Amino acid sequence: MNRAVYERELYRLQTELVKLQEWVRAEAARLVVVFEGRDAAGKGGTIKRVAEHLNPRVARIVALPAPTERERSQWYFQRYVEHLPAAGEIVLFDRSWYNRAGVEHVMGFCTPAEHRRFLHQCPIFERLLVEDGVLLRKYWFSVSDAVQEQRFRRRLDDPTRRWKLSAMDLESITRWEAYSRAKDEMLVHTDIPEAPWYIVESDDKRSARLNMIAHLLSTLLYRDVPPPRLGLPARPPASGYRRPPRDLQTYVPDHAAGLRSG
Repeated sequence: MNRAVYERELYRLQTELVKLQEWVRAEAARLVVVFEGRDAAGKGGTIKRVAEHLNPRVARIVALPAPTERERSQWYFQRYVEHLPAAGEIVLFDRSWYNRAGVEHVMGFCTPAEHRRFLHQCPIFERLLVEDGVLLRKYWFSVSDAVQEQRFRRRLDDPTRRWKLSAMDLESITRWEAYSRAKDEMLVHTDIPEAPWYIVESDDKRSARLNMIAHLLSTLLYRDVPPPRLGLPARPPASGYRRPPRDLQTYVPDHAAGLRSG
């Protein structure tokens, strides 16, 4: 996709997301958006664009680390419940309770019995959320094996992206079919009318971001909430304040000046 076209449409959609945010606040709504998919499928970049212009006091990203020993002894959904939104809040889950249907199941981090229990309980859990008024949207980012490998290679060569790769991420290449089967089984059990899955084709990252955001907006009957009328007050006349001498404070060195002179 042409960059200029992409950036123009992205800005338009992000403007709509700000309107959605203000509607969520005004209506005391609770919105949960789940982002799932294979490693390097483009979830993180899309979440970044969704949240870029939103108020972090209203919209927050939840990306939980591996559970502690105490959390492993809890009901599986328990540690996710505490991150659910209150009235007027938006929560974006960068991976969610669906870890149990994917990486935990494929890598053997949960037992077959725990996996079966998850597939049974998850639809019940989500129906309870929706019944209580939570607006739940679930997106699966689908990437081809060839494109995933290309993105892994770019991360290996880019020092600013190297942190995105782990040994477990690379092992997903050798377990491609196992992850495919796990995803198919997950969809059979959890693609329910109350909380359906929406698949995002993400080999083209720009298209995937636009498609996902546009779809999210289309599923919510939000309205434009007019902002309060604000005006800049007149600055009062000076009353004799003098700024302290610069040598009494420690300033950050002007690194940028050296770049300009070079």
